[in-house]
Amino acid sequence: MEKVIEIPKGVKVKLEGFAFEAQGPKGKVNKIFKNEYVTMELKDKNIRIYTKREKKTDIAVVGTWASIVNSAFIGVTKGFIYTMKIVYAHFPVKVTVKGNQVLLDNFLGEKSPRKITLGPETKVTVKGDLVTVEGSDLEETGNAAASIERMSKIKGFDPRVFQDGIYIVRKGDVVEG
Repeated sequence: MEKVIEIPKGVKVKLEGFAFEAQGPKGKVNKIFKNEYVTMELKDKNIRIYTKREKKTDIAVVGTWASIVNSAFIGVTKGFIYTMKIVYAHFPVKVTVKGNQVLLDNFLGEKSPRKITLGPETKVTVKGDLVTVEGSDLEETGNAAASIERMSKIKGFDPRVFQDGIYIVRKGDVVEG
């Protein structure tokens, strides 16, 4: 079983041992691919992922790796975006971005801000009550959006009454243009 993926124009690919790196106009993606029975190699302008065994688990790994590599190519050429909405009824919430940290001030009247740290390839912008998370790595971008949503999780209050928080509205969209 094998899958061959063509490298898009404008994308540089490095494959050293188990480390894979794709670099394009929107950023770069680094992944580690390690499996005893599945191999990835760079040939001409293609990436070949194959296994010599015909076991279901190995065939599944080939498909998974091909999907991850395709997502990396889409990410470094176009990018991914998650859209989130800030909802509050009781206390006005303020979301700010400082460097690679996202700060949530005055959430449920708390005195100290809640904060999370983002990865290097992820950008967060706040415009009104919308928060957008952009990045070239689908996994890192999704984890950042989930961390922001989890940062505003309410504990000790009835979630039917206190619906304050930051919630994902659209996820994993490919940036057009």
